[in-house]
Amino acid sequence: MSNTVLTETVFSTFDTVKYEGPSSEKALAYRWYDANRIVMGKPLKEHLRFAVAYWHSLAMQGGDPFGSSTIPRPWFEAGDPMAQAKVKADAAFELFRVLDLPFFCWHDADIAPAGDTLAATLKNFHTMVDYVEEKMRNYPTKLLWGTANMFSHPRFMAGASTNPDPEVFAWCAATVKNCMDATQRLGGSNYVLWGGREGYETLLNTNMKQELQQMGRFLTLVVDYKHKIGFKGQILVEPKPKEPTAHQYDFDVATVYSFLKQFGLEKEVRVNIEANHALLAGHTFEHEIATATALGFLGSLDINRGDALLGWDTDQFPNDLWSMTMSMYHVIKGGGLTQGGCNFDAKVRRQSFTPEDLIHAHIGGADLCARAFLTAAKLIEDGRYDKILADRYAGWKKPEAAAILEGKYSLDEIAALALKNNIDPKPRSGKQEQIENFLAREIYSDKF
Repeated sequence: MSNTVLTETVFSTFDTVKYEGPSSEKALAYRWYDANRIVMGKPLKEHLRFAVAYWHSLAMQGGDPFGSSTIPRPWFEAGDPMAQAKVKADAAFELFRVLDLPFFCWHDADIAPAGDTLAATLKNFHTMVDYVEEKMRNYPTKLLWGTANMFSHPRFMAGASTNPDPEVFAWCAATVKNCMDATQRLGGSNYVLWGGREGYETLLNTNMKQELQQMGRFLTLVVDYKHKIGFKGQILVEPKPKEPTAHQYDFDVATVYSFLKQFGLEKEVRVNIEANHALLAGHTFEHEIATATALGFLGSLDINRGDALLGWDTDQFPNDLWSMTMSMYHVIKGGGLTQGGCNFDAKVRRQSFTPEDLIHAHIGGADLCARAFLTAAKLIEDGRYDKILADRYAGWKKPEAAAILEGKYSLDEIAALALKNNIDPKPRSGKQEQIENFLAREIYSDKF
């Protein structure tokens, strides 16, 4: 069977998905994602910068710890591994055409098969980078970010940069160097490091101080190389608390910031935040985004959801309008995603095995995010919610309070002021229920 036949069998028979508005009855249509709608001064597509995940959309076959694959991927039957990779790329770009989203993302292992040696693996990778570059000349889809898979192969069972074997560290350095080169060549806006196994299963055989030093050194090398090659994109670290390891060093946004501060990298590296990882850390997506914006290092988002009843990365497509609206609120208040974007790091369920299921999933995800962003923008432009927050902290705008925050008073001077002013603070309502009612009315309203 030819590559063309395989690709046409999968996605080429589908029309490109268009925006048709909230009242549309067409199944494969956007109802809220109007890419060119101007919101807060620029098109919605430039705010959200949606990206399709090469791995879940093209490589995931529906297997789980209790069952084999359920999702047909015909490109895996296209001959030798390199032929399969090329057919997969053909199918990928046809999927991108159908979805009409502006970006995609990849791991090196998604786009190219491994070879018998490091040199052979890198040769396969660069051959496929050539092929993807040619596809990009004929399709409008751009690269949001690239990254390296340094967690699947058995060599990474004890970590990547944190591995006790320095040869694994060197392998990772060679891999990331080449992936950064490819990301720059393909016009990527970011490079992501996700430490899938950068942690430990047990402290009984772990030298944590040693491993953290290795991880810090590796990230410093990556930043140095970024400047050496003149890469203008962002370097991003993706926090994750657990699974597959019992405890990972990049546990959550706050932990990552502390780590970056220790190695003097807090101005060089930002975070790529995933909703499902936030849940695994015991947080919400909006909490992690708000933390990143408060610390000034929000970079990009992995859009998905987890299952609160399960303790692992289910990577489902999003459907929680409240959470996504408040997440987008914090994104906007934090200055937006700039070079980052919203990558659908999400997979269809094992029973959703048709190409149409994958298209439906992305449509739903894009529409949810778009509606959430529109509501968040409306909240900000309306001003009532921000006024409630501002009123709660209004006392800090008074001269003496502002001076305290600016460090103009010592502890004993503040104590003297408290006595001089005979202060007697009274409890004030936090108005939580009032705020919840207000936000519920706004979030679930059909008025835009």
